[in-house]
Amino acid sequence: MDITFTLIAQALTFAVLIWFTAKFIWPPLMNAIETRQKTIADGLAAGERGKHDLEMAAKRSAEIIREAKEKAADILVGGDKRASEIVEAAKTQAKVEGDRIIAGAKAEIDQEVFRAKEQLRTQVSAIALAGAGKILGREIDAKAHNDLLEKLVAEI
Repeated sequence: MDITFTLIAQALTFAVLIWFTAKFIWPPLMNAIETRQKTIADGLAAGERGKHDLEMAAKRSAEIIREAKEKAADILVGGDKRASEIVEAAKTQAKVEGDRIIAGAKAEIDQEVFRAKEQLRTQVSAIALAGAGKILGREIDAKAHNDLLEKLVAEI
């Protein structure tokens, strides 16, 4: 055998191997690699989207918490304001009620003073007439007695 024949046979075998590999082995292998690359790229993209969505959700939750705190603060301020209004209204109402009670008491006192004065006038005039009757030594008639009492009450 000749070295040239061996080299040509090896070259031919190698060419057939290259052709067979390029025709039957390489396309499925490239397909598998491309599929794997696509799957990895999709996974990475999904991971990035998830990371982005997580950041957006964190920002949104922080915004919602901030809004809730603001609303809670507003509610507390409104509650404090309403409580102050209720206290002020109660104070005003209590003052009005107190003034009304004081005015009623003053009116009642004035009536009692007037009744006491009237009663005192009546008693003073009766004592005066009784004393006058004793001084005069006789009883004054009832009609004259009433007339004198009314005059004395009017004068006093």
